[in-house]
Amino acid sequence: MTLTATVLSALLLALVAGFAAPPGAAAPPRAAGPSGAAAEDTPWWEPVARPSPDSGINVTGEPFTGTDENGDVRGFVDAHNHLMSNEGFGGRLICGKPFSEDGIADALKDCPEHYPDGKGAIFENLTADPDWHHDPDGWPTFADWPTHESLTHQQNYYAWVERSWRAGQRVMVTDMVSNGVLCSIYFFKDRGCDEMESIRLQIRRTYAMQDYVDAMYGGPGKGWFRIVTDAGQARRVIEDGKLAVVLGVETSEPFGCKQILDIAQCSREDIDRGLDELYDLGVRSMFLCHKFDNALCGVRFDSGTQGTIINVGQFLSTGTWWTREECRGPQQDNPIGAAEVPEFEDMLPPGVSVPTYAEDGARCNTRGLTRLGEHALRGLMERGMMAEIDHMSVKAAGRALDILESADYPGVLSTHSWMDRGWSERVYRLGGFIAQYPHGSESFVEAARAGADLRDAYGKGLGVGADMNGVGGWPAPRGGDAPDKVTYPYRSVDGGSLIDRQVTGERTWDVNLDGAAHYGLLPDWIEDMRRIGGSDVVDDLFDGAQSYLDTWAATQGHTLPANLAEDAAASASSTQWSLFGRYAPGRAVDGDTGTRWASRWSDGQWLTVDLGAPRTVARVVLDWEAAYARGYRVEVSSDGSEWRRVWSTDAGTGGIETARFEPVEARYVRVHGTDRATRYGYSLYEVGVYDR
Repeated sequence: MTLTATVLSALLLALVAGFAAPPGAAAPPRAAGPSGAAAEDTPWWEPVARPSPDSGINVTGEPFTGTDENGDVRGFVDAHNHLMSNEGFGGRLICGKPFSEDGIADALKDCPEHYPDGKGAIFENLTADPDWHHDPDGWPTFADWPTHESLTHQQNYYAWVERSWRAGQRVMVTDMVSNGVLCSIYFFKDRGCDEMESIRLQIRRTYAMQDYVDAMYGGPGKGWFRIVTDAGQARRVIEDGKLAVVLGVETSEPFGCKQILDIAQCSREDIDRGLDELYDLGVRSMFLCHKFDNALCGVRFDSGTQGTIINVGQFLSTGTWWTREECRGPQQDNPIGAAEVPEFEDMLPPGVSVPTYAEDGARCNTRGLTRLGEHALRGLMERGMMAEIDHMSVKAAGRALDILESADYPGVLSTHSWMDRGWSERVYRLGGFIAQYPHGSESFVEAARAGADLRDAYGKGLGVGADMNGVGGWPAPRGGDAPDKVTYPYRSVDGGSLIDRQVTGERTWDVNLDGAAHYGLLPDWIEDMRRIGGSDVVDDLFDGAQSYLDTWAATQGHTLPANLAEDAAASASSTQWSLFGRYAPGRAVDGDTGTRWASRWSDGQWLTVDLGAPRTVARVVLDWEAAYARGYRVEVSSDGSEWRRVWSTDAGTGGIETARFEPVEARYVRVHGTDRATRYGYSLYEVGVYDR
């Protein structure tokens, strides 16, 4: 989800103006099924009872089914969408619904506060109309919305999603999204601001949308919109020519895990319960942090005006500002916004002001992945769920990748264009999947081609992270006179469907003039890339479905090997003195990443783990405290007297490091430090020993 500065400014201005949320919650819509006459010769891809009136699909021809000559499924992947964000943020930020049992006139109507002339739509007006006006009517005229730059009006109407499916899309990840801070300061709402309650509601509504589509096709299981919970099920859905829908979560305070003045507001038990609940609800991918630093991880900064606004929002939520430090590697967070935004800064308590940040090269968030965040990440791994690492700070994302790599865990996703080349390769090496944000056709093609060699090297397809209904911006039109523009009708990539201009009510959309104004125009935008010479990129997008399934299947099939060192006997050359023995050798093998072994402050120190019996050893994972080793070696022994070196380095970097070597039989494993990186000794939170 992308939040613009003007959108956040709108929240402040509204709050300052003294708007109050109307009391009470909106009543659920009246249940009414689709209507229409069934025909005996209706093809499988056409409903037998579409609501009337309704949007046009404007695609003819049978959707492709089955697999190609290599046994691979085909089709486009949207790895980051927000079908139900109209139910988040208090229920009145995104206007309109992706479906309604009362029909399109109810689904595609504006928020009540936008009538009669849009003047009261401060959110929308600041982002699209400097005169603070817009035509609020959706159905049937759609005079002013949706557009590629209208951030708060529905873009995911079910029929527009159907058009994208008919034109070749085969996977959609829909992220349940909300933000308690934005909800609390936005003046229109019809429900509470608890993020987990919103997520539960959005999941229920996604299943209701599946039921709604099924009803058009004759009953449960017959529609094209299929929520899936494992890669095998997704593959079968795609082989049948339908759309596999994966549930994800992108929220700022999952499980109530916010931090206030650096104090976590959740526990490991809260995280475990929350992950179990989400898994049982069908969620299979998740962001651990989003926009504000929380109790799990720090976030990437935002720049410019937007950065100032979000930094103020973070302070109002957590009592802390973004803080920076020198980066340890080539990756950097974004510069912190330094623009003055007096309207928003007026929300701060008297005497409090936004910090100034000198341009001194300190470009990384001091906050990384916390121990609670590591617990949550490992919880995702234990449940076979996929981890989204965009929005994490460089420090947090780097630590997350270290943990994932230490376990060879393939379930890692980047769906927001936030990976640089080096980290993209780390994602691909693990077996993960990457999608790009949908910028204009030319820039998308350029970015996609820049990463083509990596995709080829690792056999990966490419995804789109559409982020529609995510309060961002989408591909603008290239213009009716642009060279190589889209001509209608055109053929789908597989050649089996004919796609014409999309018509809803009295409005006809043309990607040349309207850009990607709503979800139904994603195929037109892809055709635009093909027309400007991006057929290679489009081919990679068409390989996206199989590539995403490869990542998901590998994630589900991954087993975390047992840590042979956990609770084993441990000894050391020395132990840093403490009154209660809290740095004893056994602390590094107790399974608790909050405890550690620490040596005396000299080189040549070692820690030995007795596995109790000869075992196969192939990998040692070290979780260093700040006092780490620049130089060290891993040694093994059968009797604890004669030692053999199996791995060594003189370029240790601290953090989580993994030593891999040819499998050997050994009872004892020793980590022998030879060169301290600090003036202190050697200190390890945990030592893991594995047979593979």
